[in-house]
Order: sequence, then C-alpha cells, then structure tokens
Amino acid sequence: MAAERGGAQRVELCGDLLEGGTTPSSGLIALVRRRIGIGMFVMIRPRGGDFSYTDHEFEVMQQDIRNAHELGADGIVLGVLDEHAHVDVPRTRHLVALAHPLPVTFHRAIDMTPDPRAALEDVVKTGAARVLTSGGATKVTEGLSVVACMVQAAKDRIRVMPGGGITPETIVVVAEATGATEFHASLRMARPSPVEFHRRDVQMGEIRDREYLRFVVEEESVRALSLALQRMVEERSAAGPR
Repeated sequence: MAAERGGAQRVELCGDLLEGGTTPSSGLIALVRRRIGIGMFVMIRPRGGDFSYTDHEFEVMQQDIRNAHELGADGIVLGVLDEHAHVDVPRTRHLVALAHPLPVTFHRAIDMTPDPRAALEDVVKTGAARVLTSGGATKVTEGLSVVACMVQAAKDRIRVMPGGGITPETIVVVAEATGATEFHASLRMARPSPVEFHRRDVQMGEIRDREYLRFVVEEESVRALSLALQRMVEERSAAGPR
C-alpha cells in the first residue's frame, strides 16, 4: 500500500525478504490484491538457498502458480537453475507456459549463473517477459556495464530490469548507465519492534535480536525514487533529442 501511494507501478509480493524473497502465503496474496490497485507480481520460490529444485519442490512451484493465478496475480516472478548454475530452460519454459497468460519475470537467479550475459539468451528461450538482474554483482551499481550490455542484447525480445540495492540517490545513475526503462527496488528499512519486553537470553533464529526488528517500506522512500525518475525524464524532454 505504501508502494502504491508512493508512485510505484507494481509490486513484487514476497515472503521472507531476509532470504531474498520466497512464495507469500495465500492469505497475504488475497489481502494485498484487495488492498492495492497497481500490478501485483507474485514470487514463486519454495525456499531460500540455491535455485536448483527437487521434483517435489518443482511440484510445489506449479501449484503455487495456480494459486497465485486464482487469487488475482498480474504476473509471476521465478527463477530455476540446474545443478551447474545454468538456467534450466525446460523447467522454466514449463512454468512460463503454466503461468500464461500472466507474464513471467525471471528473477536474480540469473546473477548466480557463471555469466549473466550468456544466461540472458537462455532466459529468452523460456518465453519469460522480463529478467531482473544486478549484472552479477551484489549491488546493481557495481554491475552497470553488464546490465547495459544485457539491455543492448535484449533488443525487443525481453525486458531487462535492473535491481539490487537501488535507492532514490542511485536510481538516475542506474537509468542513465543502463538505458533500462523499468527498475526494481525493495527500499525496506529496519524499525524497532513495538514489543516492550525483550528476552535477550533466547534467540529464535540465526540473526541476533531479529525478534525485535520489523522491516517496512515507507511511502516517502518510494515517492523520492519515483520523483527522481520523473525529474530525469522531464529534463531529457526539455533538452530535446540527443
């Protein structure tokens, strides 16, 4: 809801962002669908970790795609690699066909391949509508040259969407360096839990004090990012063709 108020055109709905995003619950998908009017793309990822899935996990992904479709998703986000960290074209193509007519975004699993630029050609073969990438870097600002090459190579076959640590301060740099027209940002911030009593001697997960932090997206951050892009477009229009 904050993303919509801030000017985002769609959201990628995920569970467990500390794992990089996993499949959200049916309850979350249904509620978000009722609360927002912008596009809602649902992450299909049965667990954290690598992107090479067992037959059972692949079966779960297929059922989750059906569920997301029934609950009103506008698109699907997924990524499947084989044991050699190459794009699993047959499996991904199967999921893309299952999701049809919903468009599929191949997520940053491509950044875990040996060569994201070469992997782009495999993603094109799957029929995916777009690919999310940082150019094989931890942050997209460190992989700009690779993303720019991918944008050029994609032509009109697939959309290349930069993502990975984009902020209102870096969005214009990413846009100008890559030539991309769509951008992905989480913009999440850590906020203290409102729970007053803290049990310091008990830890529920791997991250210390995680029980007393909440991660949120604030409308102001999304608006700042949107306005930075808008100003760039207006300045280009005023300057005329280059």
